[in-house]
Amino acid sequence: MANELHEHKQKDFKYNWVSSSRFLFYVHIFTILSLVLGGCYKMYEHRYKGTPDVEVPDNTLYTPKYK
Repeated sequence: MANELHEHKQKDFKYNWVSSSRFLFYVHIFTILSLVLGGCYKMYEHRYKGTPDVEVPDNTLYTPKYK
């Protein structure tokens, strides 16, 4: 009976710190990787798409043109 309990504790997540720490390590890596990739995708999605065609009044130019 004691042997069965010992085997059960070896397989249990909260008693076996080697498997639980490995699992938590992979969860952290997956979480960080998904956040980085998600952020990169959002930055790519909302990227600057070029200069818009804006009409600038002549009196606000570097060398203004007056009438």
